[in-house]
Order: sequence, then C-alpha cells, then structure tokens
Amino acid sequence: MADENNNEQPVSAEAPQGAAPQEAREGGRGRGGRGRGGNDRGGNDRGGNNRGGRRDDRNGRGRSDEDQGEELIEKLVHINRVSKTVKGGKRFGFAALVVVGDGKGRVGFGHSKAREVPEAITKATASAKKKMIRVALKEGRTLHHDGKGHFGAGNVNVRSAPAGTGIIAGGPMRAVFESLGVHDVVTKSVGTSNPYNMIRATFDALSNQTSPKSVAQRRGKKVADLLGRAGGVSEVEAEAAAEAIVE
Repeated sequence: MADENNNEQPVSAEAPQGAAPQEAREGGRGRGGRGRGGNDRGGNDRGGNNRGGRRDDRNGRGRSDEDQGEELIEKLVHINRVSKTVKGGKRFGFAALVVVGDGKGRVGFGHSKAREVPEAITKATASAKKKMIRVALKEGRTLHHDGKGHFGAGNVNVRSAPAGTGIIAGGPMRAVFESLGVHDVVTKSVGTSNPYNMIRATFDALSNQTSPKSVAQRRGKKVADLLGRAGGVSEVEAEAAAEAIVE
C-alpha cells in the first residue's frame, strides 16, 4: 500500500509539474499575444499621437501667423434674429454685420448667419477680413477729397475736414471710419436707414477715393504739376505741398 501510495504521489506530483509548464507556455503565449497586440495598438496610438502632433503643429503655425499679424479693430454694427420655416415649424438663428479695420487705411465688412450669436459674429468677422480694401488717407487722418456713394435706396456723402473736426457720422458709418483710422470727416446719409445698405454705400464712396500720387502715376506726371495747376500756386509752393503729402 505504501508503494502504491508512493507511486501515486509521484504521478500526482508530476502531473501538475507537467501541466504547469504547459499552462505557463500557453499563458505566456496568451500574454505574449496580448502584449504584441498591445504593442501594435500602442504603435497605432503612438502613430495617432504623432498625427495629432502634426495637426497641433499646423494649428500652432496658424495661431502664430495670426499672432504675428497686426491687430485689427472689430466693430459689431448690427445683429438681427432671423427664422427659417421648415416642415416642423420655424428654425431661429441670428445674423451679424461686422466691420473690421486696422486703423491705418484698410477696412472691410462682412455678414453671416448662425444658430448662435457668437458663432454668427465669428463667421462675419472672418468674412470681413477676407474682403478688406485699402483707402488713401490724407495725412493719415482724413480723406483726400469729397465723394458720394450709392447702393440700393441708400445715398451717402463724405467730405474731408480740417484737423480737430472729428468724426461727424452716425450709426454704421461711424463704425466704418473708426475702423479705417479716419479722425476728421463729415458725412451725411440720405435715404434708407438699413445698416446693410448704408455700409455698402459707404464702401462705394470709399472705393472711389484717390490720392494725388496715384493720379500722377496714372497720368505720367509729377504731383507738384497737378497741385500747381489745380490750386493756381507757384511751382515752389506746389513742390512743398507735394512733399508734405502723407498717405
């Protein structure tokens, strides 16, 4: 009996010993498989992180370009609630009109719609930045000459003014000249009070503005010749006035 027990004990002892390495090998293969799979997934994650890093770099470059650019003056002119009739009822949104300028002779306007006010303002601002125009300014404070603008039922008159006059304009027109960098101007709006038409009429008047230098280059003459003929002054005075022109 003792021998049988002894014989049974080694068998029972060897069975676990034989099974344990097999289970260990199987477990090792299983863990190794998961480990290799984990490494593969980890590689994908690392690749994803790298791709994410590239996206971050692109975004970073975009932000740096904006930071390197000059600061712009943004004016919210008008915001209106709009609705769209759909099958289930009405869908409400907001429309924003924004004027953007650098205060140094460049200005633009844009309008956009969105479901929320901040989103509408952001989209309108982006649209305004894409459509900025340059306007020639006299001494960096006023317009070179009088002008008229027209759009739809809106008519505006703009006039240059001496130093100290200030911006005599109201509503949307004031926002345009403040963003443009004009300090002295006299304006008058006749007709519609719709801010969209007033803004477009004002930009029509500003787009027709010219400077003595641009006219002289177009006609192939000197600025002093134009000023002398226009003002009836001597050549010396005309040359001095031409040198004093600052756009």
